[in-house]
Amino acid sequence: MDFTPTEEQAAARELAARIFGDLSTHERLTAAGTGSDAELWKALCEAGLPAAIEDIGLLGLVLLLEEQGRTTAQVPFAASCVYGLLAVSANGSAEQRERLLPAIGDGTVVVAGALPEAAVRVGGSGELSGVVPVVPWLRDATHVLVADDEHSLWLVRTVDAQCEPVELTAPWSAGRLTLDSTPGERLGGPEGDVEGIGAYDDVLATARTAFAGLQAGVCAGSVARAVDHTNTREQFGRPLATKQGVQLRAADAYMDTEAIRVTAYEAAWRRDEGLNYATHALTAAWWASEAGSRVVHAGQHLHGGMGADLDHPVHRHFLWGRQLDAYLGCGSEVLQELGELIVHGEGDA
Repeated sequence: MDFTPTEEQAAARELAARIFGDLSTHERLTAAGTGSDAELWKALCEAGLPAAIEDIGLLGLVLLLEEQGRTTAQVPFAASCVYGLLAVSANGSAEQRERLLPAIGDGTVVVAGALPEAAVRVGGSGELSGVVPVVPWLRDATHVLVADDEHSLWLVRTVDAQCEPVELTAPWSAGRLTLDSTPGERLGGPEGDVEGIGAYDDVLATARTAFAGLQAGVCAGSVARAVDHTNTREQFGRPLATKQGVQLRAADAYMDTEAIRVTAYEAAWRRDEGLNYATHALTAAWWASEAGSRVVHAGQHLHGGMGADLDHPVHRHFLWGRQLDAYLGCGSEVLQELGELIVHGEGDA
């Protein structure tokens, strides 16, 4: 395996880091509240970063999401790339790819994902009914990807559904989705185009890998803030960073962050190479959940009393880390799923 970024991936990551660094500032995040930053999303789309995912693959997306996580940028980048661009590219028909991919790439179509919920029923004429209590980034979406009770995937236009705002731990512009004989279009068949993996399983594994990459960035940002704080904050005439207890806590957080990163890289690389990656995606998700929670707690703890300030930048990393801890399955749920996959002999070769 080789996780060295290609020239295209490295260039995209550098561009993403510059845009997120310039626009996702503490002041702009404060002004955005719990909503998305429309100007930042426009800048990302004009720079061609969502569209670039077709060329740089899932590993490229993971690299870009790390940069988003470092700044906790409030845009539907991960959701629209995973549930929209990559899902349609891998599992859509030729007509769907031709119609949807350019619009997703330029940001005029934004796709949210109601996975792993499977609470939607399909009527005899193909209409969808059901309620999904929480869909991240639904308030920004033009379409939402839902799964029915047989794990078939459907794209629904949000204008045809009922969407009510809800708030999550992190400011992810979430909403409650209600479908009542709502029209939808089927995406993919029982078997997807990625090494025989079903469309639902492929999208869920891709999402877990991508959001693990996002968690790696969130954790890296938390650690960086903690390092800066403990190097400049003095106690009894010495920087906090000189204390052994602080050094050990920060070192553990750094190693946890690296574990999240490398497992996400491996799962993404395997998918891009056309290899089985189901157990690797679950491994990345487990690290993102379990280790991610430890890291953001450590980051806040190392800030002392300032870490309890809801207006301090490190608190955003804490909120994002805790949200990602539970999103797409918490650590114990993912570990059980991974164990069952291995026991039944369905793990990766």
